[in-house]
Amino acid sequence: MSVSIWMDQSKNKEVIEQDIVIIGGGIAGLSAAYWLQKEDPTMRISLVEKYELGDGATGRNAGFITCGSVEHFNRLVEKHGEDEAKEIWRYSEINLELLKEEIIQGRESELLFEHKGSFSLASTAEEFAELKNSASIMEGMGIKVDIIEEAGIKSRLGAENFVGGIKYIGDASVHPLLMLQEIRKKIEKTKNEVKFYENHEVFAIEESGGDKVVRTKHVTFKAPIVVFATNGYGPQLHPFFEDKIFPTRGQILATEPVERFMEGPCYANFVLDYFRQLPTGEMVIGGFRQLQKDVEIGYSDETSDIIQKALEEFLHQHIPAVRKAKITHRWSGIMGFSVDGQPMVGALPTDPQCFFLGGFTAHGLGLAFHSGKVLTDSMFDRKIPDFITAKRFQ
Repeated sequence: MSVSIWMDQSKNKEVIEQDIVIIGGGIAGLSAAYWLQKEDPTMRISLVEKYELGDGATGRNAGFITCGSVEHFNRLVEKHGEDEAKEIWRYSEINLELLKEEIIQGRESELLFEHKGSFSLASTAEEFAELKNSASIMEGMGIKVDIIEEAGIKSRLGAENFVGGIKYIGDASVHPLLMLQEIRKKIEKTKNEVKFYENHEVFAIEESGGDKVVRTKHVTFKAPIVVFATNGYGPQLHPFFEDKIFPTRGQILATEPVERFMEGPCYANFVLDYFRQLPTGEMVIGGFRQLQKDVEIGYSDETSDIIQKALEEFLHQHIPAVRKAKITHRWSGIMGFSVDGQPMVGALPTDPQCFFLGGFTAHGLGLAFHSGKVLTDSMFDRKIPDFITAKRFQ
């Protein structure tokens, strides 16, 4: 993020005074705006976005709304213990419940929303054994899962060369940009003071008389509170995030529509790879960043031949129904991976006027809407879960 002296058009314009400035126009930023205006409709809130709303990871992911974290549940338990692992899982379940209650509201078909669960598939006996172990632990904790054998994977998902898998009953999928636009509509329908500023790149945040001055290439904002909803781009705006949130590229491709054959979205290869068929028939697949770990860290958002080829080969090997389908889109997006795999919400320890939410580690749609609510709780001095609070880094 950078703005030259020639691009800065804000110098001779009036400073816009607000109560809160939210930086970032993806699912995190709009979720924060939604819950803050619901808390107090009189608050003057400006949301600023470098490009158009959803142009970052929100508009570049695969549309999974999944529970848990980036790891199989048995590993989550090993790392956090049973109680906290269940709390982490429940946090993402609440995220989906809130989306359905507040945003989806019976408009499933318009938003391409499907609540059909998701699958984790194993191509080796070792991973299938781990998945069955995860399922056993989850069932013992009251989380609904099904174990799927090889024949069931073929008949229900049209997928080959997998030895088995498990289904997470509560997961969902959506058109991420349509859902983001719906959140904006919900905000704008209320009598509030939220304003959106697209194509307003932030290049400086300064102090002035106890307030924050947020400078964009077009205008300048002044407010007592700033919210960083920048996820993977946080390190470009504040050094606090440099060792806590890491920009990580994810690559995806999509095919032309084919006749519907898949029951629900799928993960494979220890959650590193993922694919789904849209309600409109297109196949979307992403992952394989493990093939170029060094290249996939950073802010470059072009696609690479190695990973795109791997995505094509995966479809050819595992999904016969799309072997002849034309590839129509290839893209990438920058996610924010947190240092410990869990999202983070709170205030900067060195500056209580600066709040943030991010570090969703490839699960932004499954975590951010609830995180916007938790951010509001944090800002109004209500207790938030220990596993997500920024205080864990102090």
